[in-house]
Amino acid sequence: MNIHEYQAKELLKGFGVRIQEGIVASTPQAALEAARQLSAETGTKWFVVKAQIHAGGRGKGGGVKLAKNLDQVQELSKQILGMQLITPQTGPEGKKVHKVLIAQDVYYPGESPTKEFYMSILLDRAKACPVIIASTEGGMDIEEVAHNTPEKIIKEWIDPSVGLQQFQARKLAFELGLEGEAFKEMVKFIFALYKAYNATDSSMFEINPVLKTSDNKILAVDAKVNLDDNALYRQKALAEMRDINEEDPLEVEASASGLNYVKLDGNVGCMVNGAGLAMATMDIIKISGGEPANFLDVGGGANAQTVEAGFRIILKDPNVKAILINIFGGIVRCDRVANGVVEAYKKIGQINIPIIVRLQGTNAEEGAKVINESGLKVVSAILLKDAAQRVKEAIGGK
Repeated sequence: MNIHEYQAKELLKGFGVRIQEGIVASTPQAALEAARQLSAETGTKWFVVKAQIHAGGRGKGGGVKLAKNLDQVQELSKQILGMQLITPQTGPEGKKVHKVLIAQDVYYPGESPTKEFYMSILLDRAKACPVIIASTEGGMDIEEVAHNTPEKIIKEWIDPSVGLQQFQARKLAFELGLEGEAFKEMVKFIFALYKAYNATDSSMFEINPVLKTSDNKILAVDAKVNLDDNALYRQKALAEMRDINEEDPLEVEASASGLNYVKLDGNVGCMVNGAGLAMATMDIIKISGGEPANFLDVGGGANAQTVEAGFRIILKDPNVKAILINIFGGIVRCDRVANGVVEAYKKIGQINIPIIVRLQGTNAEEGAKVINESGLKVVSAILLKDAAQRVKEAIGGK
């Protein structure tokens, strides 16, 4: 689960991570009041108006602006709020901005120059442990840095049985070229960041940039946090940070029905039981000349209710030209699933696109008989190659 920058910063602050202070607002007037409050609390005279959406690259899309006075705060907030912000991570449709973060200007003049760094913590699945990734090239897309100048990527793996060690934090700060007070501050920053990562059951923390200010403070200017969905049952306070306005409406509806659904850009909807089978089904669709329109896993206990919910969600995608249901009857019997498909079809009513049902496993033949004798426009298949051929025919292939 992703959370907004303002939520991520407050989360980090609670674990002792120094942040760029800010106040969130949802109207231009509230943004003005936030700027006044921030000025009184921090003494800042300039402000950064930052669009709050679940995507990076907001500055490139015009979602991050510098205001040099209170009037500009209100005017820039008026421009950003309600805009359809398009960034490299949103796709061409963009995302509507509902909130802005009014943040203090931390690039003030001082005794030493400011410097931006990159830092993230995530799980290295190959080594089965967390890894801290850092770079002196803060403020840039880390993918570009890794591709063009891989020698500027620093990695430090953490043994989860002993946790982050002092020498590792010091090594990272040294390799980032810091010394003196800034060095000490970076070590504290890394320890606080790792503590927050562990305590929140996060799958990723990304701070880009981490800023060394002109008076040698180390702070998070931006923050991207991804929480592990599987741990939200024990992170109830964090689960409440979910913003469904930032999620695909169909994915939200599927979640409410207990379905695992991810919308894709293809023309063949698929409904399966099991993530591995879902991946194989999407391969079959590709081999057939189509493109998968979604990933939809109804789980091992597929029944009429889950099948109906899956149907309704897939049919709301106007790009879908056919639906392939691929069920392996292990935990659930195929004839039971077939009856569920027929029942769901009748409840939904008129369906104007081809539906191919491939059943394999326990009572597969009985399930195929239920489908074939239903009188509905549903085609059954038992072998994968048969299902692939039916899909090809359904989307106009040869």
